[in-house]
Amino acid sequence: MDTETALQTAESLLMPWAKQTTRSELHRLDVEVAVTDLLRAVRALADARWGYLSAITGLDHPGVPAELPEEQQKRLEEAAGVRLTVGEIEVLYHFCAGAAVVTLRVRVPRDTASVPSICAIIPSAGFFERELSEMLGVTVVGTPDPSHLFLPDDWPDDVYPLRKDFIVPTATA
Repeated sequence: MDTETALQTAESLLMPWAKQTTRSELHRLDVEVAVTDLLRAVRALADARWGYLSAITGLDHPGVPAELPEEQQKRLEEAAGVRLTVGEIEVLYHFCAGAAVVTLRVRVPRDTASVPSICAIIPSAGFFERELSEMLGVTVVGTPDPSHLFLPDDWPDDVYPLRKDFIVPTATA
């Protein structure tokens, strides 16, 4: 199967749950799905044996301060190309089949960021889910092992190193 055929197959498999699809680069397909449709979309790719999960990553969109005038908020959103007025975490599930890359994009509210675990479908996802949880503060409901992966066990709760409001602690002598 060539790359374009692989992308067309994935697009067809994911069509029932796609809120939006884009081709941001050659050999890439981005599919935005609702968090409630995530498991069905992942199941569709897995059942069709379309590629493999290569990573789960995330993007922090913290939003703009509420005190910013509405006109400035709109200009910032247009420049960024994303909604900024409400803080969100975008969870990205990257699947690869040869040179074809499909990314499932799931947006969740930043203050209550939560996604279901996909480990029942793809057991190896646990590693990525643990990283997502500790680095971005996304609760992964049903993940088999929610323990820290990279951070020390005594790392403070509610402090997530990959969020944009994270402040690097200064060393004390």
